[in-house]
Amino acid sequence: MDAVGAPAHPEPLSGLIEGETVRELLGDPLSRWRRGERTWPLGRVRLLVPTLPSKIVCVGRNYVEHAAEFSNPVPKEPLLFLKPPSSLIGPEDPIVLTPLSQNVQHEAELAVVMGRTCRLLADGEDIRPYVLGFTCVNDVTARDLQRSDGQWTRSKSFDTFCPLGPFIETELDLAKSSVAAYVNGERRQHAPLTDMVFSVDVIIRHISSVMTLLPGDVIATGTPAGVGPLHAGDTVEVVVDGIGTLRNPVVAPSK
Repeated sequence: MDAVGAPAHPEPLSGLIEGETVRELLGDPLSRWRRGERTWPLGRVRLLVPTLPSKIVCVGRNYVEHAAEFSNPVPKEPLLFLKPPSSLIGPEDPIVLTPLSQNVQHEAELAVVMGRTCRLLADGEDIRPYVLGFTCVNDVTARDLQRSDGQWTRSKSFDTFCPLGPFIETELDLAKSSVAAYVNGERRQHAPLTDMVFSVDVIIRHISSVMTLLPGDVIATGTPAGVGPLHAGDTVEVVVDGIGTLRNPVVAPSK
């Protein structure tokens, strides 16, 4: 976060949200930290990307109805792909459309943020010690490029195509939460998190069998049905019950 009203170009800080107040965290927010003395009103800070991951691991077709809306089969195991950290932006930062695509779409998702190094978890092993918390993510996708390329890297990787935030919630009841997308206030997507084909536990164990997850790494758990286009001038919001709202304006590419 940046503290509004502090000296120009302040050093980004880690903070703990306590109601409508943000308290400075001292130390490493992913491991050893302690509460600082300085506080600011939540409305006077600018929230930045809440983690700087080494990688963003995404899960495709993890909701039955989303797979069906593109006439795709439901995978028999988590379908993994990556987004680059250079695609990350924070709350209120603009999603910049690309002139290479005529069909950029929103994908609202729950994101998992790792808190500890995680590799080769055993079946049934508790994932909770490895998870720092949860946040919202928008897996922005150039749908026409995804189809024409036959694979997903380019369509998912443009700068600004991974809004993340607004903050990390360390306690979330996944069984009682849902994810939704709104464009200009109109709801486009909505589903309970229990509709996921593969649960968070299964996803983390599966990824850990392939690659080492490091503290701060992000897992995007898939999007429900209802994905749709974004245009310059739109405002898109990803809402996860129990976390909050990730809001971003959409702007045309710079000439």
